[in-house]
Amino acid sequence: MIETLLISTLIIAIAMVFFLVRVLLVKQGEFKSQHIHDSEAMNERGIHCVMDQDRELRTKSKFAVKE
Repeated sequence: MIETLLISTLIIAIAMVFFLVRVLLVKQGEFKSQHIHDSEAMNERGIHCVMDQDRELRTKSKFAVKE
């Protein structure tokens, strides 16, 4: 049981070191945005976030509620 806990802690520590190296040593070490609207591949396919898609559909409908 203790061996499993130590191995798990070691794996987590190694992952944290990799994250630290990425942030500190890489030029402009930032993580890329995970939002759909920031993804070029999604934009090329015409996929937007659900809030944008909802807003677009509401403006197209003749029964839409005006804000």
